Amino acid sequence: MYYDISEKLKATTFESCQQSRNPFVAVIKPTEWQSLQDALQMGIDMDFDFTSAKSTKAEVNLDSLTGTFKIPKREDLLNASIDFSFALDERGVVFIDQHHDVEHLIKKIQKSKKWKNPSLERFLYDFLETIIKGDSEILESYDKYLDNLEEAILDGKNQYHESELNSLRRKLTKLNLHYSQLLDLTQEFAENENNFFQEENLRFFHLFSARVTRLQSTVLTLRETIIQIREMAKSQLEMRQNKNMAVLTTVTTCCMPLTILVGWYGMNFKYMPELASPLGYPLVIIFAVTIFIAAILYSKFKKWL
Repeated sequence: MYYDISEKLKATTFESCQQSRNPFVAVIKPTEWQSLQDALQMGIDMDFDFTSAKSTKAEVNLDSLTGTFKIPKREDLLNASIDFSFALDERGVVFIDQHHDVEHLIKKIQKSKKWKNPSLERFLYDFLETIIKGDSEILESYDKYLDNLEEAILDGKNQYHESELNSLRRKLTKLNLHYSQLLDLTQEFAENENNFFQEENLRFFHLFSARVTRLQSTVLTLRETIIQIREMAKSQLEMRQNKNMAVLTTVTTCCMPLTILVGWYGMNFKYMPELASPLGYPLVIIFAVTIFIAAILYSKFKKWL
């Protein structure tokens, strides 16, 4: 697929791209790259692995800029990603994609964007913006989840699941790495070492960097919130354990007089006055119950229970 960057992205042919004064966008398969590279005469003097992408990065060549994208899929951040390569110079950008992910992104731009001053820089800005579109809402949902979890822990509700929190932490780590790589790539664009971009249009890359920086700051804040929630949950658990221990200790203390009483009357003495009295047994029971109730009331008065 070939597109001409004018007021909107317009589908065209390779021959028309070569003849047009407007910059172009091409989306091709890896098998087409070699022949197209010769036709475009891009000065690529570095090893360019266009078949796979391990990270998002850009590298300056003799007379071109090459790189790769590895974008985590938002619906499955931990296990799935979109990967493709690219090469660009002042005439346009070529995306090398063995799937249809880039084409899907470009279709979104084609449907929603119309430019008063079309340029390669503006297209790259919108392309990068499409990559992070919806991330603010995702991070907002994570923040809301953590807020609800924090309230549940403070209310003493048993809604703390370590596995869910670990999964969220790994997702945030993945996003943080993704944003760091996007910032590095955008910085490479903004440096404009080969003078592919117009100076007045470099502001697009600075705008994108600022937005990604804000997203990354939100991610780091959420990671700190997870640490705080873990500490809070641990503190709440310790408080409950301490309270249980205090109750057990108080009850044990209240039962100590009864233990002494039992030990006393368990002695095998022949002459114990209460043994011969018909009221001895009920009086001892009443006395024991009175001591226990008095100890409990005193503990409540002292707020030990």
